[in-house]
Amino acid sequence: MSYKTRVLCATAMLLPFLTTATSAKSADHSVSDQVIEKQRAALAANTKGKGYGPQSPRDIDTIQGNNKRVFAQAPVFSQMNLCNIHFHKNAEHKGGEFTKYAGNGDGHGYHSGYQYSGKLSKAELAPLKHKVGASKHGSLYPGDTIEVHYVHSTAQVSPGATLGACLSDANKNPQLRVETQVYVLVNDAKASNFITLTELGMKNGLNQALNIPSNTGTPVQYTGSTTGPGYNEKASPLQVSWSVRPQVMKVNINSVGKWLESNAFDEDHAHGVRNLVTNPDLLSAAH
Repeated sequence: MSYKTRVLCATAMLLPFLTTATSAKSADHSVSDQVIEKQRAALAANTKGKGYGPQSPRDIDTIQGNNKRVFAQAPVFSQMNLCNIHFHKNAEHKGGEFTKYAGNGDGHGYHSGYQYSGKLSKAELAPLKHKVGASKHGSLYPGDTIEVHYVHSTAQVSPGATLGACLSDANKNPQLRVETQVYVLVNDAKASNFITLTELGMKNGLNQALNIPSNTGTPVQYTGSTTGPGYNEKASPLQVSWSVRPQVMKVNINSVGKWLESNAFDEDHAHGVRNLVTNPDLLSAAH
């Protein structure tokens, strides 16, 4: 969602009511830069000369890279089966309206990544009286950023838990596409409803997420891989066509909590993030 510079007097009036979008809670500590540097070095050493394809996540504002592995773009998502939906706390990708670094985190993918770089009102950031998505890694709070992955497969599959739902006995190497939307959680019942945004149904004989946003900017398309912190020091061998929307949408945090209580994917908390891939040898060139 783009935001425009307002006239000086209006800005002066609004400033007391606006604050940088950030979680009501933050990590108590983060690992040092040296830990992240060692992970990046291990990833480079473990992939050099071994033929791994381009990796994800990346900075979507700069689509440049030296990786020579080439694979065909997956079809548009409307021609594929939706097989999984999950989300990561903080955006794995960087760019667009999510460029604020959350910090190094715990070194295992939590409390790191990128956050919405815009402003939210005090009302939108008002604390909740209950926990949302609580796990051993923490909970979700108003102001948190999440990156949602709508995963699609060319295999004849139905929506289910984990990326294993995207494969079938008849097709172990389907084409994969991830439609990506970054959301910021707000304490506002009038904000978008996450249950609606993840509604499932059949369309033209295919399993689909019926309400993937289409008004959050032209998606950045690139070739990459699966993500997650398990790949901080090794490469993902899976090939994925990515479609990442650059603008952030506000979503009612309570609707996210309801979805986590019951969904077709056995999701009950946010996943950690993989370190941003910056090594040119592991990034694809502009598509």
